[in-house]
Amino acid sequence: MTAHALAAQAPRVADIDATLGGGTLAQLAQLFSRHGDAFRVHAPLLGKDLFVLSHPDHVRHVLVDNQANFGKGIGIERVAILLGNGLMTSDGALWRAQRKAIQPAFHRNAVCAHVDDIVAANRRLARRLASTGNAPVDLTRELSEVTLEIVMRAVFGASYDRLIADANPFAMLSAESERDLRFAYAFRQLGGLLQQEIERRRAELVASADILQTLIDARDRHSGEPMTDRQLRDEVFTLIVAGHETTASALAWTWFLIAAHPDVADRLCAEVDAAEDAERARPEPRRFAYTQQVIAETLRLYPPGWLLTRRARDATTIAGVEIAQGDDVLISPYLVHRHPQFWPDAERFDPDRFAPANADVRSRFCYLPFGIGARACIGEPLARAEMLAHVVTLAHACRMTLVPGQRIEMEAKVNLRPHPAIHVHATARLPS
Repeated sequence: MTAHALAAQAPRVADIDATLGGGTLAQLAQLFSRHGDAFRVHAPLLGKDLFVLSHPDHVRHVLVDNQANFGKGIGIERVAILLGNGLMTSDGALWRAQRKAIQPAFHRNAVCAHVDDIVAANRRLARRLASTGNAPVDLTRELSEVTLEIVMRAVFGASYDRLIADANPFAMLSAESERDLRFAYAFRQLGGLLQQEIERRRAELVASADILQTLIDARDRHSGEPMTDRQLRDEVFTLIVAGHETTASALAWTWFLIAAHPDVADRLCAEVDAAEDAERARPEPRRFAYTQQVIAETLRLYPPGWLLTRRARDATTIAGVEIAQGDDVLISPYLVHRHPQFWPDAERFDPDRFAPANADVRSRFCYLPFGIGARACIGEPLARAEMLAHVVTLAHACRMTLVPGQRIEMEAKVNLRPHPAIHVHATARLPS
């Protein structure tokens, strides 16, 4: 059934926790299996209904064709307490100006400049894992720490080693799992440290290709003005938190799935081992096609950004569903990625869904691990480069097997994370 065959008004089917935490994703998944593409849930704390839309036609309408009619929706206020008014939480003219100012930091040449640091950090991790003597390893913690190092090196460049000389001031992002008000307060205290770095660079006329310097040097295309100090701090906080947590979660799920599917691990290792050293040192997607498929299928099953919220600025009709001004719309990539019309046997881990022969069999609006449209994740090019380099490097160096007896479940809060931490045995394969 296409979205156009839907009834004119999505039925109200259940109450839901307006904080969108805890068991919200599991509840939405159950409702999706019963009620399909479009339904409403009631949020008692808000005193209003929320529309849950899961067909690619809905995705296209809300996030692409009519994105200007949809601003940020429920839940964004909580994120803003942590991140301020950065790219993730801002809207309207400010968002458009900031997006244009920040975009150069993620152009291809800028991303390529970070690859050596990415590979070096993952080689250090690979050596640590390969030297564990098959003892259990907290892989979730290891991945959190390496992805934090990588995003901080990308943001701060040569200043990174000086900033962490005594201790990494951003280590709380790995050490603390909760993102509550207490954490937000402690994290925002880092604004003073960040301000010192900004002022040092201005005073010393620092020339650098890192992300922070790109933001300092950026000028509004109309006024010619630089970002305010507050805006600089908010954007850096946003890029560090988003760039760290989403990638760490995605890689944790990647190794969880690889370790649980030995046939996939065998094909992955064969591809990585067949490459030349120089190709592994600067991995290109076309050389590691199967590795890319593994990552893509992981992101289908466990998209870190599991929920996108929007609010209609004006009344509209979305593929037959009437939306009034001010109505909130929820689009969950987790649900869209499991739509039975486009993803047969959707719970099965099958990297060959993304083989070149299958590239044109689906609508491009049924796969959105980084969002889609104008507000798609700005850091996607860096995240993809980082994930590819990570998997290539670790798959060549060691084989992961899950410690027996674990029960890993989804924790759907700000990101879709595995819970509890994933523990593995890492067996050395080849020197990295």
